[in-house]
Amino acid sequence: MSEREPNLDVDVEIRDARTAVLSVAGELDMDTAGRLADHLAEQLGEGRHHLVLDLSALGFMDSSGLNVLIRSVHRAREAGGDLYLAAPNPAVRRILEITGVTTTLPPHDHLAQALAAAGGGR
Repeated sequence: MSEREPNLDVDVEIRDARTAVLSVAGELDMDTAGRLADHLAEQLGEGRHHLVLDLSALGFMDSSGLNVLIRSVHRAREAGGDLYLAAPNPAVRRILEITGVTTTLPPHDHLAQALAAAGGGR
């Protein structure tokens, strides 16, 4: 299940009934944030409330992308789950840090760590 958007790829891997991994590649900005928001909302709607975002191939993120993350973590937590960030590159990690997002949504260095935190690393 792969969708193409200019400068953004989102691949979704269903891990189990409650966990999905969304691998995000390219640029997460005003033009592409809606695509990721749609994917996250779809997974939440399907009952997968533990969402892992693999950011290892995400090269850029602006405030539109940050807003998607913040809205999605609140929705996931309201549903009894959570959002887990995995492997952001140094530039994306820096944006998360300077905006304070890491206090609410601490990133994991590796996908395996994020999956273990989500309980989907089995």
